[in-house]
Amino acid sequence: MKGLIDVLDLSNVTLVGHDAGGMVTYAYLQAYPDTLAKAVIMNVAIPGIDPWDQIRQNPQIWHFAFNAIPDLPETLVMGKQRPFFDYFFTSIAAQPDKITEQARNTYVDAYASYDALHTGFEWYRTFPQDEKDNAATKGQPVQTPVLYLRGACEYGKIDDYVTSFRESGLVNVQGKLVPGSGHYAPEEATEDVVAILKTFINDHT
Repeated sequence: MKGLIDVLDLSNVTLVGHDAGGMVTYAYLQAYPDTLAKAVIMNVAIPGIDPWDQIRQNPQIWHFAFNAIPDLPETLVMGKQRPFFDYFFTSIAAQPDKITEQARNTYVDAYASYDALHTGFEWYRTFPQDEKDNAATKGQPVQTPVLYLRGACEYGKIDDYVTSFRESGLVNVQGKLVPGSGHYAPEEATEDVVAILKTFINDHT
């Protein structure tokens, strides 16, 4: 990410990350805060940052542990990608019908091979190291304006996340709920998300 921004000679960059992309955004903020004008973290808990442990204990998030098991998830999910993905689109979305057939097929196609599945599950296997890395930078002050977005129908209280982000060093963070949305806010409430992002970017120009 840093290399891409440098090569393209980008300025006034707003980095937006959803789910695992939000974890990347958080790590990038800690490492290179001066290269960003603003950042948005969406629909995710950050490894090692409260309420991370509470989230992992939520039975609805059982897949964090399952996906981290070496090799087994690849074996069991291979050939059954569609029902596996559909389970999550149904269980953690507030408006699963907003995730279209075309989108679902695109995700299945992207993870059609064993190697692609393996790469996806490897995200979960890095969480222990992510926790250590985030602990090492916790409390390091970051002045970059940050917006934390969460679906209004998602598990947990947004204030808990925002408070923890401030304690971790994001001193200029604010939180906002996406109305009527679950975990997949960019797809469940696309227009609302775009409007919120535009307002945040314009307010911090």
